[in-house]
Amino acid sequence: MIDLDGKKILIWGYGREGKSTEAFLSAHLSADSPKPTIYEGDREGIDEEAYDVIIKSPGIRMDEDNPKYTSQTELFLKAFRDKVIGITGTKGKSTTSKLMQEVLAACTGRDVILLGNIGKPCLDYYDEITEDTIVVYEMSCHQLAHSHISPHIAVFLNLYEEHLDYYDTLDRYFTAKSHIATYQTDSDRFYVGENVPHIDTAATTTIIKPSDVREYDLKLKGEHNRYNAEFVYRVATECYGCDPNAVISALSEVTGLPHRLEYVGARGEVTYYDDSISTIPEATISALKSIPNACSILIGGMDRGIDYTKLTDYIIKHPEYNYICMYASGRRVYDTGVISDLPNTYYEQDLEAAVKTAERITDRGAIILSPAAASYDHFKNFEERGDCFKKLIMLR
Repeated sequence: MIDLDGKKILIWGYGREGKSTEAFLSAHLSADSPKPTIYEGDREGIDEEAYDVIIKSPGIRMDEDNPKYTSQTELFLKAFRDKVIGITGTKGKSTTSKLMQEVLAACTGRDVILLGNIGKPCLDYYDEITEDTIVVYEMSCHQLAHSHISPHIAVFLNLYEEHLDYYDTLDRYFTAKSHIATYQTDSDRFYVGENVPHIDTAATTTIIKPSDVREYDLKLKGEHNRYNAEFVYRVATECYGCDPNAVISALSEVTGLPHRLEYVGARGEVTYYDDSISTIPEATISALKSIPNACSILIGGMDRGIDYTKLTDYIIKHPEYNYICMYASGRRVYDTGVISDLPNTYYEQDLEAAVKTAERITDRGAIILSPAAASYDHFKNFEERGDCFKKLIMLR
């Protein structure tokens, strides 16, 4: 269990996890323990010698490891790692986590808690976990970056360029995510996608290729979701002994999460899909492949310097779609090569103008918001961006 009694503790960062950490310590530290200190400034302002433990929030950048620093993720894994299925990947981790939680709940009859990047901070569930609990933990790169404990079962779906504004290079981003398996033991299991680089781990490792995927009848659209389902099938049947037919049946009942190829509605012969979660080119291309009547797609957001070659190549090779570019990254895509000269590409300053253009040029088929970019320069997060898209549609 977590032993922090009597220690001088600094909580660095006071967002959602920082406040959760404060509440957890208030409930679990003994009455004579020093009261934790809250700090929200730069690292240079921390007197490290004054504290025994510094609990860092995941969004705060720290490039090197220091044994005095820890996190909610590391504290939680220290207490419960043997109960945890950790799931990471550039794309698909939220959907896979939900699939895993619902399938295991249906097929094992046990209490299955879904937490982490997809839900409430992990320590909020500390007192709910029993001997019989299974924990499905969606793990972001930031949550994994400074953790030196890995979950009993680890799933690493895929790796693409992402968060380069934070990690600078793909190698550093991968190193952060690799901690999901680095500290596993020979009694652990690791399920990994074929495009993920090798990770030195003592765990029994299973590489899952797209060619390995079974035929699943899912409510979720797209080949990528059938691939996600394969990871769930393997974990459920191989690690928990679930009946294969029961797993396949349970997978077929799971519905999608908001902002992930979410069907929004229709007006006349035009349908609308919100895929605001899309922050990389591969996700946008997948969206076009997943919607049979795709017609117009809205691309662009915060420019973090990721490589858009795959997307621009796809645009050139697929003139059957309309591409409405917007914001900074959309401008970069639009200005690449011959893109701006194509009759089916457009540039607009913002989402509202892009929606207007999409509706003007689309008389049937699907309009999809799938930006291939982060949202932070104009929206609080991808959820707010997706909600804005929905409101713009409802206003028309």
